[in-house]
Amino acid sequence: MSVGADTGARYVDALAAKDTEALLELFAADIVLRGMTPGRYWEAHSPEQAIHKVLYQWFEPTDVVVSVDHVEVAQFVDRKRVDYRFRVRNRDGVFAVEQRAYFDVDADGRIVVMNTICSGFRAMADGATA
Repeated sequence: MSVGADTGARYVDALAAKDTEALLELFAADIVLRGMTPGRYWEAHSPEQAIHKVLYQWFEPTDVVVSVDHVEVAQFVDRKRVDYRFRVRNRDGVFAVEQRAYFDVDADGRIVVMNTICSGFRAMADGATA
């Protein structure tokens, strides 16, 4: 597995677990994270901003990732890519959330640029598959 693939898979695991320490280890100090959700554009310029002002706004404390239903890591020319789908439960029900992120890593394998697009929370019946 390449560094980018390993980094992409580790990112998905850390995000699903809301593992702040693991996310901090994955992000370079000068990371630029940009995201697009159905109603808003997001941008962060430090690991702390990326985690607390973006990722933990997308997945709030009451959002529990109950499963990671899909992960695919790949390379697109000189850029890494990770696609992932979570099943999320919160007080409003069960949701499928799909995201695709393109990212670049530095020589240490830390993410320096990440551009992510999100499907939004899509309501599911409790037993439904995404």
